[in-house]
Amino acid sequence: MRIIGIDPGYAIVGFGVLDYAGSDFQVVNFGAITTEAHTPFDLRIKTIYDDMCEVLDKYKPDEMGIEKLFFNTNQKTVIDVAQARGVILLSAIERGIKVCEYTPLQVKQAVVGYGRAEKKQVQELTRSMLRLKEVPKPDDTADALALAITHGHSSNYNLKYGDII
Repeated sequence: MRIIGIDPGYAIVGFGVLDYAGSDFQVVNFGAITTEAHTPFDLRIKTIYDDMCEVLDKYKPDEMGIEKLFFNTNQKTVIDVAQARGVILLSAIERGIKVCEYTPLQVKQAVVGYGRAEKKQVQELTRSMLRLKEVPKPDDTADALALAITHGHSSNYNLKYGDII
């Protein structure tokens, strides 16, 4: 199964593409979609949509694991990230890609085994599990790979025990 993990944002969208079989992950590619700070917001959203469509068409993932939006103290940021997330979801839905959402707590639990793990621990274990020489940069890319790992572990569990997530 080919999985794409997405860490949504409107300045940086991290993505990580993994092939997953049994309990083994193979890195296909990872990176980030970026938009410039002074670009009008509508053009940033269009860039995210267009670039995400290109990534999905190039790597053809079967499924997507994306970070679930959580409430932030800055309401404008939450609304803007939600809009970016919407076009990311649309690009996946248009291609028939199954989408599953995960909270940061679920990602930490899946990668580290502890829901209160530090971000650096998650990144280091992600690097180790994927046999990478260093933690991918920017952080959003490492987070996207952790989301792909989380989805792989969750989908494997669902195959064995039924879809309970």
